[in-house]
Amino acid sequence: MKKLSLREKSILAGLYLSKFDFEGLKFLGFDNFTEAFNVIGLALGVKPMSVKNYRDEFDPLFPNERHGWHKREIRKYCKDIYDTFHALNLADFSSLLKDIIYKNHDLDVLMEEIAKSEGEKESSFAKRLITGQAAEQYFKDNFLSIDIFNGYNFEDTTKFGCGFDFKLIAEEKERYFGVEVKGLNELNGNIAMTNKEHTVADFLKNRYFIFVVKNFKEKPFHQIYQDPINILNFNRIENKITQISWNTAV
Repeated sequence: MKKLSLREKSILAGLYLSKFDFEGLKFLGFDNFTEAFNVIGLALGVKPMSVKNYRDEFDPLFPNERHGWHKREIRKYCKDIYDTFHALNLADFSSLLKDIIYKNHDLDVLMEEIAKSEGEKESSFAKRLITGQAAEQYFKDNFLSIDIFNGYNFEDTTKFGCGFDFKLIAEEKERYFGVEVKGLNELNGNIAMTNKEHTVADFLKNRYFIFVVKNFKEKPFHQIYQDPINILNFNRIENKITQISWNTAV
């Protein structure tokens, strides 16, 4: 398959949601279409309305309850995507979506499969995007509008394992901020910190922020918690597990 443009990826997402309708939402772990538009759009780096518009573009071609844009012919670049991909079944099309949307595709798919094999009930495409990729993109799109971050640039530290997702730096300022991004599909919910995140937050104090993106199911918005260890009541949860290792003679 040739490398798809961002517009083609958005069109594919719309085609999937039109073709598989509510069955497709459930398969990926979404509760409703608004959540799917928000999460997929943000994860791709496009406006959620673009994904909705492409779904509506294809609706006249499928037997669902929506009429879509039935008063005009489908646009050629959308028809080209339809001709190429519409025959895919649910499982194959879902795999294709993961291929084009997951930022770290191979690793994300691997972690998803491992979680499923270990019995994690909430291991889903939607959950992984909300708690990671979509929430992080929301932060990138909106951090400049936050007064306390004015004048800062961000460095993506998600792969460094340093206890926060973004390091905010400014040339004229000696000190940096650490920002950990969390995502919730509801208006309220629980967030968790790893032991490393908690330790780093306690060390950085008011230079550490938790940036929570809420309400993906309707309209995402954010809340910011500066020095979260002091202003939020975190409960320590200690799990005792059996550590399994494997060895062999070589």
